[in-house]
Amino acid sequence: MGYVGSRAALDVAVDGLARLEYRGYDSAGIAVLSGGKLELEKRAGKLANLRSALDERPRPSDGIGIGHTRWATHGPPTDGNAHPHTDCARSLAVIHNGIIENFATLRRDLEDRGHAFASDTDTEVTAHLLEEHYARTGDLAAAMRAVCRLLEGAFTLVAIHTGEPELVVAARRNSPLVVGRGIGENFLASDVAAFIAYTRDAIELGQDQVVELRADSVRVTDYDGAPAPVREYHVDWDASAAEKGGYDYFMLKEIVEQPRAVADTLLGRAGLDGTLTLDEMRLSPEDLRDVTKIVIIACGTSYHAGLIAKYAIEHWCRIPCEVEVASEFRYRDPILDPTTLVIAISQSGESMDTLMAVRYAREQRSRVLAICNVNGSTIPREADGVLYTHAGPEVGVAATKTFLTQLVACYLIGLYLAQVRGYKYGDEINAVIAQLAAMPDKVERVLDTVEPVRELARSLADAHCVLFLGRHVGYPVALEGALKLKELAYMHAEAFAAGELKHGPIALIEQDLPVVVVVPSREGRSVLHDKIVSNIQEIRARGARTIVIAEEGDDTVAPFADTLISIPRVPTLLQPVVASVPLQVFACELALAKGNDVDQPRNLAKSVTVE
Repeated sequence: MGYVGSRAALDVAVDGLARLEYRGYDSAGIAVLSGGKLELEKRAGKLANLRSALDERPRPSDGIGIGHTRWATHGPPTDGNAHPHTDCARSLAVIHNGIIENFATLRRDLEDRGHAFASDTDTEVTAHLLEEHYARTGDLAAAMRAVCRLLEGAFTLVAIHTGEPELVVAARRNSPLVVGRGIGENFLASDVAAFIAYTRDAIELGQDQVVELRADSVRVTDYDGAPAPVREYHVDWDASAAEKGGYDYFMLKEIVEQPRAVADTLLGRAGLDGTLTLDEMRLSPEDLRDVTKIVIIACGTSYHAGLIAKYAIEHWCRIPCEVEVASEFRYRDPILDPTTLVIAISQSGESMDTLMAVRYAREQRSRVLAICNVNGSTIPREADGVLYTHAGPEVGVAATKTFLTQLVACYLIGLYLAQVRGYKYGDEINAVIAQLAAMPDKVERVLDTVEPVRELARSLADAHCVLFLGRHVGYPVALEGALKLKELAYMHAEAFAAGELKHGPIALIEQDLPVVVVVPSREGRSVLHDKIVSNIQEIRARGARTIVIAEEGDDTVAPFADTLISIPRVPTLLQPVVASVPLQVFACELALAKGNDVDQPRNLAKSVTVE
């Protein structure tokens, strides 16, 4: 977070950090420049530790300020390794997100030139490099540009200097940074949520750009000092959207917001004639008709959305579709060419694994289409087209409403491809759109009936393991349910394709082991329905506790379910939208019963910006 203006800079910086707590961190610090003097404070642990230190020894509130929450990569989370870092003369302060890959070589050279280091971090090399270049130029922005040309890796850097007391300078490469433009004041941050209480006018910074922030001006250049183009945009949600709204946790609020998020993602996509319009597609129908193969790349929850998308796309479009874990994609020498469409799914648009996979795909001349929730983030900017989800800000680290909106976006892309390739007529597309339009009410019905799920979760707070089974699109739902339990409850959870049960996993079944089974529709996939009922009987016969998610009116599973969770009847391919919700509630409530912080699970960050 950075601020230049007439407000109390320290308060603005700390408030901005508080709004970014959801990103995950293990230390925090601030630097304020006032009266030609640099004031710093930093503490390991939560932001509350920093606030306590500031209360014990108040700092000046005027001037300019920067703040940082660190996720340890080089060196443990200690006071000394927390940001900001300073140069030898303590004339400048710098904060940094990302990883500087060549820091070891740079540090050795700096130490040989007499610089003394006070931390174990890769970040501190930038403070000393800025010190050297500022001594030559007397210009912090010029020094920043020179230093950035020396660095390898991913970084956002923000710096202030006693020699230029009205200036904040920042730079980015492969790491998020956005500017907030006010009247007589300006802001910068990793996310617009940090300054949304002050302004909703934002500027997205491009790759390898440096910004000079003064109270009355914003100047953006490339690393060589040439003026750089920027895109200004208006954020269409306000500060209240990032508050808890009366809920104890953001995650609880965001689960409840899912019907609206699904409806907003569908809004304005389809015309009365069934023609779909996707924002910022930037890929022509001719481009999409030339596609012979689709590859979906994503990580974590987004990967599970991609697995579900595969079923829909192949069914509606008859195009081969692969789904890849983004972190593995470019390292296995995948077969890509100009007729391959790569669909990159990322909640933040900054996930480094997915971004690197996107860049690899573009190097192979494949077309790239992004699904993202954050306007102006890196992956959509570097893609050939983007479909934005409209979930609004998601503060809880574990994805909930962004997952459901990603599913909707995947369905829309599948339908759009079917439209332009001639596999579906307008009336057929309209029929599916009408089914999707009914989903918000269906999700609302699930939320209205989940109190038994909460009670079940509380009863299992002492369980040591939960297994999940599913078939067809229920298998990715099972994977997502297990992931949520790992993320939030810190307990062992595994998901299996139910047909694989006898190929090994059945050895895990023991007395009273909770097993969650996602049952496909009897109408849409009757063969699979019968087979999964057999799976339920097998595990129940071995003493497991069966927790069955099935459609309303499915009385064939009731005799074999210790706990039956009913969900509304929907078309088979759309079932994940409603089937995922009880699993979100289950994981959240079980974690709360264990006393965990569901908004900020341990060891996790909202946006994974290192590879």
